[in-house]
Amino acid sequence: MAAAGAAEVAQALSRPLSCLQEPDCGRAARLRALEAIRAEVQERPLSGAVVQEVFGAQLVRPLARCLAGDAAERCRELALQLLCHGLSHGDRPGEALPVLLPALAQRLCPPQGFEPSEELRLGLVQLLSLLLRRCGASVAPYLTDVIRVLQATLLDHYAEVRRESCRCAVACAQAMPEHFHMQSESLIKPLMQTISHQHYRVRVDVIQATGAVIQFGNGKSVDDVLSHLAQRLFDEIPKVRHAVTTVIGEWLLHLRDRYSYFHKLIPLLLGSFTDEIPENTKLAWTYWEKIGLQWEKENEDDLKDKMDFSVSPSHYPKGVTRPGLGCRELVSRNLSKILPGLSHDITDWVESTRIKASQLLYTLLLHAEDHITQHMELLLRTLYQACLDEESDVVKNCVKAAELIGTFVSPKVSLRLITSAFGKTPKPSCIMVLTAVIRGSPKEILQPHLTDLGNTLSQAGVCQRSEEVFYMEQLLCCVQALIDVCQEDCKEISLQLMKVLVTIMAIPCSQHLKEKVEETMSSLAEVQQLDSFLYLYKEHIIQLMEWVSVSCDCWTCYSPEILQLDVIATHSGPVIGEALNNFILILKTCLQPNKDPQMRLKLFTVLSQLLQKASETVNSQGLFPSYLETVIKDILAPNLQWHAGRTAAAIRTTAVSCLWALIHCEMLSPKEILKVKDGLMPQIIATMDEDSKIARLMACRIVGVFLKVCGRQFDEDKFTNTYTEVLKRLDDASCDVRLAAAHTLTNWFKCLKDSDVKSAMESHIEFLYQELLIHLDDPDQNIQNAVLEVLKEGSVLYPELLVREIEGVVHKHRMPVYCNQLLHHIQSAKGSVL
Repeated sequence: MAAAGAAEVAQALSRPLSCLQEPDCGRAARLRALEAIRAEVQERPLSGAVVQEVFGAQLVRPLARCLAGDAAERCRELALQLLCHGLSHGDRPGEALPVLLPALAQRLCPPQGFEPSEELRLGLVQLLSLLLRRCGASVAPYLTDVIRVLQATLLDHYAEVRRESCRCAVACAQAMPEHFHMQSESLIKPLMQTISHQHYRVRVDVIQATGAVIQFGNGKSVDDVLSHLAQRLFDEIPKVRHAVTTVIGEWLLHLRDRYSYFHKLIPLLLGSFTDEIPENTKLAWTYWEKIGLQWEKENEDDLKDKMDFSVSPSHYPKGVTRPGLGCRELVSRNLSKILPGLSHDITDWVESTRIKASQLLYTLLLHAEDHITQHMELLLRTLYQACLDEESDVVKNCVKAAELIGTFVSPKVSLRLITSAFGKTPKPSCIMVLTAVIRGSPKEILQPHLTDLGNTLSQAGVCQRSEEVFYMEQLLCCVQALIDVCQEDCKEISLQLMKVLVTIMAIPCSQHLKEKVEETMSSLAEVQQLDSFLYLYKEHIIQLMEWVSVSCDCWTCYSPEILQLDVIATHSGPVIGEALNNFILILKTCLQPNKDPQMRLKLFTVLSQLLQKASETVNSQGLFPSYLETVIKDILAPNLQWHAGRTAAAIRTTAVSCLWALIHCEMLSPKEILKVKDGLMPQIIATMDEDSKIARLMACRIVGVFLKVCGRQFDEDKFTNTYTEVLKRLDDASCDVRLAAAHTLTNWFKCLKDSDVKSAMESHIEFLYQELLIHLDDPDQNIQNAVLEVLKEGSVLYPELLVREIEGVVHKHRMPVYCNQLLHHIQSAKGSVL
């Protein structure tokens, strides 16, 4: 029946076939002939045997010739359709291979020819795929032609041709693996040229094809494709990253020589653990678990002891699932090969590479556990550099990785290596890594190393190494980590931590850290069950003073100890009153006139601040008066002497401010003033002529107090010197100074009223009346009122003389009302006496 049916079809095809084979057959005739063939073969229900008989005996060669050389695109298209039909429905498609594969190579491989139609090129590659699927290993003798075709079509301009070529490469690899591996390397180059194609579907197909070509071909090609696959892990399309994860997972499970490539493939698979798409992350974990279990079974003898006696670590990161034994062993045994390359990538110039590398570092260390120890030097060098990265995600991932060092590595090893780096030039990243290691360490394991840690951090070479804000922030974080982890154990290094905190607070550019430092001090006090950080100062104030004053005789304005003393003295509040002996000794040593002027100015500023609230600071214990003589004679008086220069003037200003603060808060009693007036009065009088408004104001006020307390004991010269300088201040540019001068002159008149030298001072008083009457007509009403009060007080001495002076000038005043008030006051005073 099949033979009869085939003969009938063959007879029907004889006419169109003869037409096709005529050399002068035109395009229309060829097209009609092909349509007739299609009507007989494709549109009639023929059995597979009939199709094979007709196709193999009569149609393959004419159709192949038409496909390879017909000038008409429609003819080539019909020939392609007929060939596909014959191969799909025939029983023995392999018989067509000797004819079809050369035709395909001729049409698709330059330089012999190139099919101009994109759709036909796609059809030709689909025909090749059909041949590979139907014929399988029978294609092996023609593998060279297949590879040639694929090398060309994998680089085709039409994206769909490239995709079909990738599928064809997969089919080829699977169809004849025992032959394919000899020529598989020929496809690697075109595949890698296509792997970055702009269409993501092409990229997915290329990655899948690469997986099959290498898995069924030559495994040595792994080295040629790894960098390309790694780059695709950064692809913005999740499906592309999914394809890479699948390929790498399959290689790790099934690649013949996978053991040779574990150290290259594991990083790529573990890199997918941090993919932003949960599906991709889950896929990577699923593959990794399978790979670990498979490796366990394959190496069961080596792992027997660990499988039977392995104990989970007592301290493990919270919320993290521990990987299986096989996974951990795979990473541990390959870490030495992975880390060098990873260390390079983590400092790459491309930001995304650095982020991915830092994420991978954390994953690797989580698997390696205590095996990290043997890689510590390289690891720490890498972390020191990466923690300075400008990208916050890199730093965040590296800090997480460093915490794992604290979790898995003995502090005896890790702390020794980290603190040894401080002996060179400590970087902020060194402190950052140390902080992370502390946070990752269990309290009980860290405790024996606390003293060494405290001593290291409080060394001048560490805590005073830099004034860089970032460095100080990391130092503060390190102290916070110690307190958070070690809690009450920090009592044994409380002094060292206070030194570090004082140093941080003392850095001028870290004022924004002050609140954080206070919070840290409060935490340190809390873990020691103290009510506030002031109790920490109370406990350590003497030791802190001794620490800061070790080299006080050699201080300059650049010495950090000055700033530290400032913090200790002003931040400790009332506690400084318990360390006056040390504090005054430092001031006495450093405030001598031969010392650095800028340094003296800084220290005087500190002293001035303290004296403004003396009862809450230096005199909180009521002990400061016993040091007054030293403060005035050895500290203030020497610095009130005139020296050239702006800094010297500023020092005199702060010194006179300190003296006024002592008087104003009544710590300098009248009895003490009597003791020091002779030594200080000339210098205070001289200070009234300073450029600084504050100095002149303070000097006027101090002279006023001195007059009030002991002015009655002045002789004629002292009265004369005093009023002469004070009177000048009535012409001062500052209204405050003029008002203070007027108040001082009031006290001067009060003292002279009961003095024995009153009669000898008459001429001076007359001069003073004349000068004051000029100022009584001052444009400033406040000054007029102040001078009026002075003259009222002074009118008691020589009222008639004053009246004569008033009458002589009243007509010259713009506002005679004040003269009239003064005259009225004098007349009233006379009347009350009578």
